[in-house]
Amino acid sequence: MHPLPPAVNPAAALLCNTCYIKVVNSRLWEINVAGAAAFRHTVRMADVPQPGIATVPADATSVPRRVVTGPISWRRTFAALRHRNYRLFMGGQLVSLIGTWMQTVAVGWLVYELSHSAMTLGFVGFIGALPMTLLTLPAGALADRVPKRRILLVTQIGAMMLAFVLAGLVWWGTIEVWHVAALSVLLGVTNAFDVPARQSFIVELVGKDDLMNAIALNSSMFNTARVVGPAVAGVVIASVGTAACFLLNGLSYLAVIASYLLMRLPVASVQHDGHSLWRATGHVIRYAAGEPVIRAVMIMVAVMSLFGWSYSVLLPVFARDILHLNARGFGMLVSANGIGALLGALTLASLGNYPHRRRLLFAGVTGFCVTISLFGISRHPWLSAAALVGVGYSMILFFATANTIVQLRSHDELRGRVMGLYALAFLGLNPFGSILAGAVAQATSAPVTVWLGAAVCAGAGIIIARWTRPGGVPGPTS
Repeated sequence: MHPLPPAVNPAAALLCNTCYIKVVNSRLWEINVAGAAAFRHTVRMADVPQPGIATVPADATSVPRRVVTGPISWRRTFAALRHRNYRLFMGGQLVSLIGTWMQTVAVGWLVYELSHSAMTLGFVGFIGALPMTLLTLPAGALADRVPKRRILLVTQIGAMMLAFVLAGLVWWGTIEVWHVAALSVLLGVTNAFDVPARQSFIVELVGKDDLMNAIALNSSMFNTARVVGPAVAGVVIASVGTAACFLLNGLSYLAVIASYLLMRLPVASVQHDGHSLWRATGHVIRYAAGEPVIRAVMIMVAVMSLFGWSYSVLLPVFARDILHLNARGFGMLVSANGIGALLGALTLASLGNYPHRRRLLFAGVTGFCVTISLFGISRHPWLSAAALVGVGYSMILFFATANTIVQLRSHDELRGRVMGLYALAFLGLNPFGSILAGAVAQATSAPVTVWLGAAVCAGAGIIIARWTRPGGVPGPTS
């Protein structure tokens, strides 16, 4: 834990559910907690307090936690960047993710250009993400046993080689849909092992105090790439072709590989209880099912991934058949989605350890349902792009908050496995959402598909919100 800043007296006391936090310069914040499910507080201030960090009880659980007090500052927004290893991680990931988003856009455009079928788009999305469904749980168990950097180096080298193969097939004019599907499966295998290791690796780079900020900055980086990558891909596809996107993506992996090699890490400490990977996997499922907060968040993440996020596989259909856009227009839509997500991530980073995470979680669900419904209605490119900004903002508000809640609630020795389970809910169900979205769009239309998905997410959000309401079953408020 990092020391408190000079503005806060470290001698703050927590006694019998009453916390008195003494702040220098004659400031006194008195927080009187009446019980586990509800609290009241009175504040006496001689003047306006400066930003600080204080230890206070949780809203509904009586579990102490550190929260940010005072106004938002840019210094707090980028707090995790004071860690050298995290700066290396951010730099390498940013370059690599720009290439990844270029390839994502190029694959969607290529498949639709080869097949002219929404169902085929959905199938390729399904088959490419299927390894996430099958392998993330044992991959999470592996991340608790093998040094995470070693796993990440292997996965990034493998993904780089697959990008070069795809570039060669397109360049030589021999590419077919089944080639794309097969390479997508292999990339899915690398991602299945990469995601749990990478997610649980972040806390080793910054520690728990800066974890929420690091996750938010990670989302900011991801969505900066999501803005830049598709925009660049649209120009490259229109001027050179999809092969150049795949080649540039392959080269971009060199940055992230170099960043991992340059990190100075302590000797890796890994846990091995002698159980098989599958037995260890069963243990983490029982653990998550027995934790009300983790269980509720996992269910909502699964619903949003299965029925909400599947809109993304239909973006080429909206671009070409509904909005009548070319490759650049398609890139504009994906970039607009990324701009919204970037703004959402920066919002979360600025909030720091905002205490009311339950509100953020369900605000994200509500915002997503409203804006994706508007996107389904729109027939104008700029209105559609504006709606996708809202969709991206809401999605990142939800998923980044969910990620933070799950990581902070997890035991250290189980974090790799818990994040494997989270990856299953977050990404592993996505292939089923893709194939379902493609089938429904083929039978009805793309707008009807996103409206139905929004309705399912809204219904699930209402049920989970009532189930986890403060005063009832403990909700994800911390």
